[in-house]
Amino acid sequence: MLIKNVKVFTEEKTFEDGEIIIRDGLISEGEGEAGEVIDGEGCYAIPGLIDIHFHGCKGYDFCDGTKEAIREIAKYEASVGVTAMSPATMTLPVETLEEILATAAAYKKEAVDGADLIGVNMEGPFISKVKKGAQDATYIIPCSKDIFRRFQAAAQGLIKYVGVAPEEEGALEFVEQVKDEVNVSLAHTNAGYDDAKAAYDKGACHAVHLYNAMPPFTHRAPGVIGAVSDSGHVMAELICDGVHIHPSVVRATFKMLGADRIILISDSMRATGMPDGEYTLGGLAVDVTGNRATLVSDGALAGSATNLMDCLRTVVKEMGIPLETAVACATMNPAKSLGEYGKYGSITPGKKGNVVLLDKDLNLKAVIKDGKRI
Repeated sequence: MLIKNVKVFTEEKTFEDGEIIIRDGLISEGEGEAGEVIDGEGCYAIPGLIDIHFHGCKGYDFCDGTKEAIREIAKYEASVGVTAMSPATMTLPVETLEEILATAAAYKKEAVDGADLIGVNMEGPFISKVKKGAQDATYIIPCSKDIFRRFQAAAQGLIKYVGVAPEEEGALEFVEQVKDEVNVSLAHTNAGYDDAKAAYDKGACHAVHLYNAMPPFTHRAPGVIGAVSDSGHVMAELICDGVHIHPSVVRATFKMLGADRIILISDSMRATGMPDGEYTLGGLAVDVTGNRATLVSDGALAGSATNLMDCLRTVVKEMGIPLETAVACATMNPAKSLGEYGKYGSITPGKKGNVVLLDKDLNLKAVIKDGKRI
């Protein structure tokens, strides 16, 4: 495939006029025969997006625990330009989570359509009841390396992130025990600065949806957010759907952390791509109106109803983040965090031929997955 007349996003985070050649499903160098020709008509050509934290879409949830659910989720994600994904679990019984993870591992071996399943983000069950958000407190349990390793065995190594609340008993020991096996993230936590910083000093390296399900950042109590700022090795997720974080805070976060440490996520739930109505998340009833999803029980935010491509548009068009920066935070940064930058995240020879074309208004014009237009 030859994609000509496009503005190609580079590893230097710039756009350059040029063309892209894809052979045998991989980005290729050189010239010559390349099969199908696509005239990009001056569009931006960016790598396929990577969503490392979301729950579902089109009426399906990853925790439905079926191959059908993952398959339909993967198809929808690819249709909006997300060509690789690391969906998130909810807080559920240990045995249920093992079954969900085993299903994901089996799906990965046979998947052919849609976004690639390249990881799982375990948002629970090792979290805080105080900051549980839309998680079911019934199934929250203390950190356990043995239970985590049961999860990873069921997933056949697919778990890339595991969330913890560092203020809970045994959490810091857990970080030390598994930090070389998985990215440990601080998630749904009521930790103050000292506990959060201690976890990062011991090897935790990630923050789940920064600002959400954690104490606020204040001048005398900087909390998790301050600990993230002071820990240069930590990557932080941001939900930029226009609901979860004020645009001014998004801009301030980019200034505070720097763009290389920020990963755009959607945190989307099963209502994404569906009409307004009542849905479920982790077994809890959720009301969805527009792009706002809230628990019926107490009105707490319950994930989002916005896909990652729409989040990308929002962060650029409504929050003032440069397109080049936003693209890197939805492609390069997640690929690096996942340990998959050798295959995903940039339009570089040898990497997978996943390319998205956007017009000047960031409307989706084409999605190419493994060198095939979908």
